[in-house]
Amino acid sequence: MKPRLGFLGTGWIGRHRMEAMLATGAVEAGAICDPEPACADEAAALAPGAVRVDTLEQMLEQDVDGVVIATPSALHAEQAIAALKAGKAVFCQKPLGRSAVEAQAVIDAARDADRLLGVDLSYRHTQAMRQIADLVRSGELGDVFAIDLTFHNAYGPDKPWFYDPDQSGGGCVVDLGVHLVDLALWVLDFPQTGAVDARLTCEGRPLNAGQVEDYATAQFRAGDAEVRLACSWRLNAGRDAVIEAAFYGTRGGAALRNVGGSFYDFTAERFQGTATTSLAEPPDEWGARSAAAWAEQCAASLRFDAAAQNYVRSAEVLDRIYGR
Repeated sequence: MKPRLGFLGTGWIGRHRMEAMLATGAVEAGAICDPEPACADEAAALAPGAVRVDTLEQMLEQDVDGVVIATPSALHAEQAIAALKAGKAVFCQKPLGRSAVEAQAVIDAARDADRLLGVDLSYRHTQAMRQIADLVRSGELGDVFAIDLTFHNAYGPDKPWFYDPDQSGGGCVVDLGVHLVDLALWVLDFPQTGAVDARLTCEGRPLNAGQVEDYATAQFRAGDAEVRLACSWRLNAGRDAVIEAAFYGTRGGAALRNVGGSFYDFTAERFQGTATTSLAEPPDEWGARSAAAWAEQCAASLRFDAAAQNYVRSAEVLDRIYGR
């Protein structure tokens, strides 16, 4: 029997992940829930046999083995914990929680329920980033001592809740920086991290109460590497986006970079002195690869995967960036 999944939140991201999961053939859609009828209709077109429900509680009463969560950030931890306590596996959009405390509570619930937990940290699954991770882990770059991370988005989110710190947990750092921090820690196999020196601003000025940052810089240590991070919304960057993750070691360097301002096309290059070698080029259909991988993992086993404990590591760094 294929695992049956409930899809909670079927906006663009939720439907995109749903389509990728179903395309694997490893899982089936058992239930759909979205407060917007148009979103639910589009999801139902992908899975005509799925039951449409109005609440998470109703979804948990259905014959589903897992729940895929694509809702506003403030709801992630509470909804994930409820699903896990009901004995369902969970795949959640980032961030898993608005703080490390929330993230750890979800992980604890997954461990207690012995159920699989996944988070949609999609940039890990780009071909470019996998090539770089292989270089670092094999020791071909020597000892990595510096990492430069950048994610500037010339646009800002279009939903009001993103700008409410109580609902979002923060601004561009929790929206974009979480991917950067995760990449650095994931490539280095989640080393210990140190204190963070950070500066957060909104429209070029220090944050006032009730505001979220639209520009942030931070510096911290991850193992023996010095990590520098910069991210923003609505920066006058001259292109749609500037995305980069560069790793510098004692025997060489490597970097992921977006192409022509694209949010989707990436290159990976290896550096040795003044020489550059291409590692990966577009096209690469990576956007929903993390969702598909989780679906296949579900089909293999619904039991808790201890690697989920690493999700809190990035959340701890974000907490330090925010000074909490």
